Amino acid sequence: MEKLLTGLVMAGQLALGISLLVGLHEMGHLLAAKFFGMRVEKYSIGFPPKIFGFMWRGTEYSLGAIPLGGFVKISGMIDESMDKEAMKLPPQSWEFRSKPAWQRLIVMLGGIIVNIITGIVIYAGIIYFEGEKYVPASEARYGIVASDLAKKIGLQTGDKIIKVNGKPLQRWNDAMNPDILLGSDNFYTVDRGGVIMDIAIPNDLIDRLSADDNFKQGFIGLAKPCIVAEVPSGYPASKSGILPGDQIIQIDNKKITYFHEAQEVLHASAGKTLAVTVTRNGKLLTFHPTATSDGLLGFSVSELKTNTLHYSFVESVPKGAGRALDVVSMNIRGLGKVFRREVSVSNSFQGPIAMAKNLYGGLWDWGRFWEATGLLSMALAFMNLLPIPALDGGHSVFLLYEMITRRKPGEKFLENAQKVGMVLLLTLMVFVIFNDVIKEIF
Repeated sequence: MEKLLTGLVMAGQLALGISLLVGLHEMGHLLAAKFFGMRVEKYSIGFPPKIFGFMWRGTEYSLGAIPLGGFVKISGMIDESMDKEAMKLPPQSWEFRSKPAWQRLIVMLGGIIVNIITGIVIYAGIIYFEGEKYVPASEARYGIVASDLAKKIGLQTGDKIIKVNGKPLQRWNDAMNPDILLGSDNFYTVDRGGVIMDIAIPNDLIDRLSADDNFKQGFIGLAKPCIVAEVPSGYPASKSGILPGDQIIQIDNKKITYFHEAQEVLHASAGKTLAVTVTRNGKLLTFHPTATSDGLLGFSVSELKTNTLHYSFVESVPKGAGRALDVVSMNIRGLGKVFRREVSVSNSFQGPIAMAKNLYGGLWDWGRFWEATGLLSMALAFMNLLPIPALDGGHSVFLLYEMITRRKPGEKFLENAQKVGMVLLLTLMVFVIFNDVIKEIF
């Protein structure tokens, strides 16, 4: 039942986020078309079958049952509807094909422009209302917790990262910024027990991280003292008498200093009754909780200190624009890694299952929801700008060709290009969904 609820929450967030972004994207096309006097026959959020619809000012507005896209049908335009019969009739003044190329170009770019504006507004709003949170590098004084992948590249638990690419680390967040994942020839400088050394970061790090086990485990984290912060009722820790403020120093015969050490012992002791020794007000106390089948006692530890930079509304806008454009930069560099074969195709494209799990998650958190939706808005703008027939970018390339050469591509050519583009997009859609399912099963 819990898995079903988690799945519904993930699916609901993804459906809401995509429907919002697609609705705004298609609204950008619709408004631009109507502004230039073009007739818009249909506007749909979601694909058929249609759930409901209504007519207003000559346009049918509808909601489709499949919330993975949407469309507008503009009279006199070769699009996914492939309405060949309408194109055989003489051009009318209200049709897309009858308007100047520069107006048609604005209509084609309308959706992309709206998605860019949406992404900037979302990120600016997040920065204005929540500020910019970061963990200062001073909080990394206990060193890192290295995952299996981190150990393979030469890092060790307890290492203190003091520089990234030769620059002193000021914020811990910078140790895993996009430049590390998407750049080339990066390296960490670490302090390992007083010995300073450089650790090279492989150019295919993002590909390795995308493997399911590595994604779940993470790459590097920060070591935290094992001081209990919260003890939810009903769990073994609460039932045995462990309280907030207790510092766990030993589990059975294993000395505990940091939280990750306690996690390692607990994961290896699922279902067992343990002797947990804590210090409380200078006294040593021992409790005997029984770990759950998942290797948990049911407590959290104190989080490391975070700093928050607050910005005015005016300051938030350029900050939001910067973060939005960073997403575009990440997409460009990510594609570059694919072409250089540093990242496999199967790990590069996320389908709906992966987006629901990795971006939105199983808890409905509005902060995370808007962060994920802002990222998707910019990714949607970038993908639609690619010069692929059937995408806005493909249509725009043909229009730019017409504006430069003053020669309009033939309707038969545009029709065939649309068919090729549709095949490519459908193939990509089948691939990402199949890839999602395979990863989920295996």
